[in-house]
Amino acid sequence: MEGAEWEGVSSSALHGRFLRGLQRSPQGVAVRVGQDTVTYARAHELALSWAGALLAAPGGPPKAVGIVTGRSLTAYLGILASLYAGVTAVPLLADFPDGKIAAMLESAEVSALIVDEDGAALLPRLAHHPVGSRDVAVLAPHADPPTAGTPADSGSPTPGLAGAGAFRPVTPGPGTALTRPRPAGPDDVAYVLFTSGSTGRPKGVRLTHGNMAHYFGLMDAWYDFTEHDVFSQAAGLNWDSAVSDLWCAWAVGAPLVSVSPHAYRDLPAFVNEHGITVWFSAPSVISLARRTGRLTPGSMPTLRWTYFGGEALQFQDTDAWQQAAPGSAVINVYGPTEMTITTHRHRWSPDESTRLGMNGVVPLGRLHDGHAELLLGADGDPRTDEGELWLSGPQLSAGYLDPEDGRGKYLEHDGALWYRTGDRVRRLPDGQLVYLGRTDSQVQVQGYRVELAEVEHALRTGTPVADAVVVGVPVAGSTELVTFYLGEPHSPQELRRGLLALLPPQMVPRHYHRLDAFPLNTNKKTDRLRLTAHAAELLGTPAQGTSPHTDHR
Repeated sequence: MEGAEWEGVSSSALHGRFLRGLQRSPQGVAVRVGQDTVTYARAHELALSWAGALLAAPGGPPKAVGIVTGRSLTAYLGILASLYAGVTAVPLLADFPDGKIAAMLESAEVSALIVDEDGAALLPRLAHHPVGSRDVAVLAPHADPPTAGTPADSGSPTPGLAGAGAFRPVTPGPGTALTRPRPAGPDDVAYVLFTSGSTGRPKGVRLTHGNMAHYFGLMDAWYDFTEHDVFSQAAGLNWDSAVSDLWCAWAVGAPLVSVSPHAYRDLPAFVNEHGITVWFSAPSVISLARRTGRLTPGSMPTLRWTYFGGEALQFQDTDAWQQAAPGSAVINVYGPTEMTITTHRHRWSPDESTRLGMNGVVPLGRLHDGHAELLLGADGDPRTDEGELWLSGPQLSAGYLDPEDGRGKYLEHDGALWYRTGDRVRRLPDGQLVYLGRTDSQVQVQGYRVELAEVEHALRTGTPVADAVVVGVPVAGSTELVTFYLGEPHSPQELRRGLLALLPPQMVPRHYHRLDAFPLNTNKKTDRLRLTAHAAELLGTPAQGTSPHTDHR
C-alpha cells in the first residue's frame, strides 16, 4: 500500500487498523460470509468508493450512516466505508421490527444508509415512519454481496428502493471515490451501538475512536494474533463483541468468518472446516453445542484463543469447551457496552477458577490497565469487599445519544465521571472480581431476599436437570419463582426435594417447566425477558417491569 493512503489517518483512528491489515495481507481474505469473500485490497477499494459516494450525496456529508443489513459482505464493507468517510457507523440488523429500526435511525440522526437486499426490502415500510419523510441518501450498490472479482462500481441499486418515500439512491462512481480515508480524532464518535432495549426504548451508546484505541491497544499487547489466524464472528454486528472480532482480525490482516445460524447444528465441524483459531461469543453457545452431542473432547483442535462474555459463564460449560479445544486458552471477559467492549478478564483454570468462583460462575477477573473501579454499598458508601460495580477510565464512552438516558448511570464521584454498571460483585483478596448478580436480580419472596443466580446454581448442582433459568413473576403483591429447565422430564416434587437440601424453603421455586432449549436473542444469549413473559403467561399474570437478571446490554 502506498504511504499516501496513511496520510492524515492518526494512530487513534479505528480504521487505521484496517490499513495495517491491508499492508500485511493485501490479497488475503478480509471477510467470508458463506461462500462469499472479499480481499483486503478489494475491500479497501470498495470502501473508498462508497465513502466518496456518501460524502458527495445531495445534502452534504452525513452525520451518521446506518448500516441496515442481514449477514452479508455489504454489512462489513458498509462499516469500513462509514469510517473511511470520517462518519459514525450505526450497524443495525434488518430483522429488527420496522418501528425499532426507525426509532434507532431517528435517535442517531442518521442521514445516509447502506443496505443490502434485506435492508433494501425494509425501505418501503420505513417510509411510513418519520425517518422516511426526510431526505436520506441510500447506498444500495449490489443486488448480491460484492464478492472478490466484482467490478468496484458495477451493479445496479438493490431492488426495493421503489416506493421508498424520501429515500434517495446514490451510486458509487470513479468521479466521487476517495483517494485515501479521511482522518478521525480521538473524541470523534466511531460507532453508535444500541443496547438491547430490554427495558423501554433502546439507548444508543456513543463509542469514540479514543475509546477504541485504548481497548485495542491492550488487545494488541496481550495477544499474539497474526495474519495466519482465522477469527470467528458469531454475534450480530450491532453487538460490541463483533466490534472486537472485526478490528482484531483486520489489524493483523487475518480473515474474519461470519458464523451462520446453521453452523450451530455442528459447531466443531464449522470451526474445523474454516480452521478458526479465535472464537468470541456469548456462553449460551456452549450449551447449544453440547445439546447437539458434537462438543466432544478434542473436537476443536484448531482453536488458540476463546473468549466468552455478555452473560454468566458456568463452570460446567467452560470445562466442556476447554476439553473440546485443548489447545485454546479460554478467557471470561466482562464489560458493559458503555465501557467499550470489555474491562475485565479471567483465564479459565479448572482448579483455580472453580476455587475462586461463586454459584458455579467463572470469575470476572482483574480490571484492565488504566481504569478504576469502585464497589458501592446500598447506602452509596464505598466498600472494599462487595457492592455494586462502578467503572471509570479511558474506555468510558461519550454517553448515550439522549443525555436523559444517562441520569443515574453516568455519575460524578470524587471528581471523576463513572459508569454505574448495576452489577453486584465481590472483590477477592488477589483483586479479581466475582459476579454475584444484577442489583435488580434480588427478588422478594414473602419478605425473603432471593438471589436468582444462587437458585440456578442449586438446580444445576443439586438436581438432575441439565441447565436451568429462574425468573421472578409479581403475583398478588409478592413474587413467584418460576424455573425453566433442560434435560429429561422430572416431577416438581423431585426437583423441590433436591433444592431443599441446598436452599431455605423461601428460595425454592414453586413452578417448573421443561424446555427443549432456552430461547436466544439475536446475539445468542439466553432471552430472560422472553422467559419472564412466558412465565407470566403460565401463571395467568400480566408481565410487569423487566426480567430480573437480564443482561443490560
